[in-house]
Amino acid sequence: MDTPAWYIWIAVGLAALQTLGLVPVVRWLRGPDLALRSRARLELLETVGTLLLMGGLLLSLTVAEDWFWVAAVGFALMTAAVTVKGVRWLRARRSPVS
Repeated sequence: MDTPAWYIWIAVGLAALQTLGLVPVVRWLRGPDLALRSRARLELLETVGTLLLMGGLLLSLTVAEDWFWVAAVGFALMTAAVTVKGVRWLRARRSPVS
């Protein structure tokens, strides 16, 4: 399958922006607040999942279809991170504020 060159550059640009988004997450991981570090771990998991998803899709379209499993692993990581975030959000929403 012939992938247009502009698609590749868009995917590389999105991956670069996602990588730049790791800078604040790494700073949060080094902070003293436990809640913020826990949130940063989930953000890190979601960001790595997104990078794997984009990289797997890009590799499967440009190189060969044998790289699609990388995208599937990235999707699984993203799904797990978003699910845990949703459960935490629901739990915080239901708990009464004293």
